[in-house]
Order: sequence, then C-alpha cells, then structure tokens
Amino acid sequence: MKLRIGHLSTFYHTAVLLMARGNLNKHTGTDVEWRLFGTGPAIVNAFEKNELDIAYIGLPPAIIGIEHGVAIKCIAGGHMEGTVICGKNQFRGFPEIERLEDVLRQFCGVKIGVPGKGSIHDVILKECLDRFNLTKKVEIINFQWADQITEAMVKDKIAAAVGTPALAVAVKRYADGRILYPPSKLWPNNPSYGIFVNTNFLHKEREVVEKFLIAHEDATSFIRNRPMQTSRIISDYVGFIDKEFVMEILEISPKYCAQITDEYISSTTEFVKTLKKLGYINREISSVEIFDISLVKKIHPEKDHYGNGISY
Repeated sequence: MKLRIGHLSTFYHTAVLLMARGNLNKHTGTDVEWRLFGTGPAIVNAFEKNELDIAYIGLPPAIIGIEHGVAIKCIAGGHMEGTVICGKNQFRGFPEIERLEDVLRQFCGVKIGVPGKGSIHDVILKECLDRFNLTKKVEIINFQWADQITEAMVKDKIAAAVGTPALAVAVKRYADGRILYPPSKLWPNNPSYGIFVNTNFLHKEREVVEKFLIAHEDATSFIRNRPMQTSRIISDYVGFIDKEFVMEILEISPKYCAQITDEYISSTTEFVKTLKKLGYINREISSVEIFDISLVKKIHPEKDHYGNGISY
C-alpha cells in the first residue's frame, strides 16, 4: 500500500530526518510518498481532497479545516514554541525591550511578512496585534513560502517577519536581521505542529499509523539527544544549508517530543478562542474533535520530554 505524507520545508520537523534516513518504507511496510507544501492551510486543502493520509501541520489551520468538515485528527505532537519575531537590526528586541507590546509598536507604519493566512504564525501575529490595538497600524503581508519572506526582507519589501526559527536564522544570515522576541516568550507552550491523520485512514490502517508514530517519536528523541548529528544529517540531505545553520535552529527552540501534554492541549484551546475572536471559525471546537491521543499514549507512556531541551 502507499502511505501519503504531507510535510512542510521546516527543518526541525521529523519529516526531514525520516526522509534523510530513508528507512520509513521498511519500518511501516508501505510505499511512502512524501509531498511538500508551502503552508499548513495548503495541507488541509489536500486532506479535504483525500490526497493525504498523514501530515505535519500547525494546529490553527487544522482547526479551521475541522470546523469546515475536514475529517482529520491530531494524534501526536512534535515540537513546542516554533514561532519567533525577527526583523532588521534597526529594531530593538528582547531583552533590551522587555514587553512584547513595545517591540510590536516599532512596526507601526511598516510591513511584516508572515506565512499564509490561517497559518500558526499568522494567527499568533494577528492575536498579538489585536491584543495591543495595533491591527490597523501594522501592515501584514502573507507569503505562500517562507523563502519568499527572507527574500522580501533582503529587498526591503518588509521590515520584520514572524515565522519559524529557520526563518529567523535565514533573516540573521542573509537579511542583516536579528531575533526580536524569542518563541518561549511569545506564546509559551504553543503547539508548533502536530501529526494529523485522515480519520478514515486511522480507523482502517491503525497498525500502519502506529508504526509511523514509533518512527516519529524515535526521531524526536534523536533530535533531542544527538543534535549535532541531526544537524549534519539534515544539512547533508537538504544540500543548501550547513550544519551550523541547522544547529542554530534547534537551539532557538529546543522543545521536541511526540507526546501530547496537558499544556499542549490547553494552548490549543487558547488558539480555538483566538480563531473564533479573529473570525477564522464560527464556533469553539472541542479538544475531543481535535485530538485522538490513544496511540501516542501507547507508544510514549512515560512523561513528556519537551522540557529536556537538547543535549550536547
């Protein structure tokens, strides 16, 4: 059988490590087909068209899809706190500026780049601007691919950006930029991404899904415990980044695990409220509609490892 897996270009997702290892076919007993997407909303659209079985998605676009009837469930975590604010060196940031509001007020009258509308980064940014009554004072430009954001900053089309740690490292290297507000302070314990599965596929091929989750959990452990080796494997596989680039990404946001914790679910509940307040959804989706934690509790019965960081 064919196992169709959707993923993003995010280097710290286990997808890249699993692809680099090249043994997921053998591990799951399937013919694995990896499909790259630019944003989470695009992955949700593919689920809706029945083009995917499993995928890596940020929680907000998945929640929006669930409200619209897309039959998917979050069955595992992978990473927490994967959104960071970065910008040109002309701006001041944490710890020089302690308050998020003061960081954001610097962007009044300028443009901020962020991945596609409904992505986790887009929702976090809009919630922050709304909280401080800055929505009408800061212009947001949504991009379909993160690489376009870095290019836009290099060409001075935007002054700041909100996105993944990988984006922050690229902005620092190529666009004379810096991190202005770290992911651990922006939205603590936010569910950076989850492993989602087509619910029909989950019912029919539960054993295959479980085998995939075992490989995914093993990969999160590898990232935590062997970050330098992980960086080398990923950089060699991707080809156009060096291991120092990957290592810096892992250090910016070092919370990796497959478990779905109470904090992970609570943060998702806050996203649901935010999505409703901002008009992305019309009702509050319950955690039961979003999560099925039975398999991850089976393969990962011990306490979560998000707080362990990475080992050198």
